Parts: sequence; C-alpha cells; structure tokens
Amino acid sequence: MSVTVRVPAKVNVQLAVGGARPDGFHDLANVFLAVGLYDEVTATPADELTVTCEGPGAGQVPLDRSNLAARAALALAERHGIEPAVHLHIVKDIPVAGGMAGGSADAAGALLACDTLWGTNASRGELLDICAELGSDVPFSLVGGAALGTGRGERLRPLDVGGVFHWVFAVADGGLSTPAVYREFDRLHEHDVVPEPVASQVLLDALAKGDVDALAAFLPGSNGLQPAALSLFPKLADTLAEGRAAGALAALVSGSGPTTAFLARDAESARAVAEGLLASGTCASARVAASPAPGATVVQGRQP
Repeated sequence: MSVTVRVPAKVNVQLAVGGARPDGFHDLANVFLAVGLYDEVTATPADELTVTCEGPGAGQVPLDRSNLAARAALALAERHGIEPAVHLHIVKDIPVAGGMAGGSADAAGALLACDTLWGTNASRGELLDICAELGSDVPFSLVGGAALGTGRGERLRPLDVGGVFHWVFAVADGGLSTPAVYREFDRLHEHDVVPEPVASQVLLDALAKGDVDALAAFLPGSNGLQPAALSLFPKLADTLAEGRAAGALAALVSGSGPTTAFLARDAESARAVAEGLLASGTCASARVAASPAPGATVVQGRQP
C-alpha cells in the first residue's frame, strides 16, 4: 500500500522577532494561519529511502537526504529501530522558497505518511517532538488551523478563529533564503536593543471574532522580517503597492518572503486582487486561498 498526506501552506499574520540567541536562533511571537494551498506527500514501500518531486518549482527541491521530508522519515525510523525503506513522492503546490513553509509542510507530511505506512503508532506528542527537531515551522504544518508559536516558533498554542479569511499570494520571480533574511535582520538591528517578542492581543481578538477589518488594520508592520526581505529583494515593494491598488485591505511579505500576502474582504475581492496583480507584471503568479485550513491529513491509504 501507499499513504498520501495533504499538508497546508502558512501565512504569518504576526512575526515578532527578538534578538539573536547564543544558539543563532531568534525568539519569536509567531502567529500562524494555515491556508488552503497544499502539497501532497506519498510514502510507498521501497528498497531504500528515495525522494522524487513534481510541480511548480520542483527543480529547486533537493532529492537527497538533506530534504526535510527525507530527514523526517529518517528521524521516525531511527526512533523506532526500523529501516527507512520508503519512497517519498512530493507533489508541490506551495511556492518553493517562498516564505510559506513548503519544506516544513513536506516534512510534516512525510512524517505522518511514514507513521501511517509503517504502523509505528507514534503519539501526537512524539510526532511534534520530531517536528520540532526538524525545524521551527514543522510543528505547525502538522497541526494546522491557527496557533501562536513561541521559542523559535516550535512551541504552539492553538488559537480560535471566528471566521474565514480570504487571501491572495503573489509568487515572486525568484526565492529568498530564510537564513539570509535573518542575517539581514541582524545586520539592520546591529546597534538596536531588540525588544522581547510578544503576541498582540488586538490581533488575537481579531482572529477570534473573525473581524477582517481589525485584522487588516493590524497587518501593516506585523512582520518583523519584512524590512530585511525588502532590503534583499527591493522589487517586492512594487508588488505590495500593486496589490493594495488592486483592492487588497492589507499587504505584507509572507514570513521571510519573497511571497507577498494580501488580505481581501471576500472571495470575489480576492479574485479581483489576483487579476490586478497578474496584470501588473510584478509577480510570477497569484494564488487565491482561504484560512484557516486543516493541518497534515491522510487522504489516501489510511490504515484501519
């Protein structure tokens, strides 16, 4: 049998960033929303661990054991004393190197797919522990919905969301390295006293009430990494301006970028913003999606 898991992208509606820690990471107050753009990861028995990938940007995805999905399979197999004899096939729809946690999503998807395929019956806590070892965004990719991530983003507290939020994501022509964006953040704040990151109660209330206007009022300036991303990729400022001109209620860089996110009032408005962005020529593509979305979910091959 094979097991296929669907796993969502994310947008950060707040990304408050603290100063660099001795271990090189940064403390965060990271408010995640899972959005309805999905990768699928299929795990099939094989003689050895292999990875293949298809879809937009697939050529940029490593296919060796450095791939986060492969590392997830290795971590689970090591914990349970079994051979990682599995073929992982990734179908990409989340932008690659776009600040939407596509690699983290694939890791969470592979972990759940292998756990189901191998019958290791790992607890939710064990899966989350492995996710945290793999990367800061991986636990949220498993959980989905909405959550506040603290520490380096891996410690999650689920959040209530009282409605559906409609988004447009403009995919840039090019990528940004998350470590490079954090290095630029450190350079820009070299002489600053960076405050401790704290989640905004105004934001949490807006999400809980499903209040699109309150969320829109909060979003400008909510991403602490946005100045660093714009410093490294200045053309993103044009995309942000065009999305606002096309009717978006608010615009921001998604995570470490270079994907930009635009909040719309409803599904019809989102389609209009996407059309305006495409007509502007400032992005490679524009995708419409709603949030919140479920986390990693087995969609084929569930064991009884």
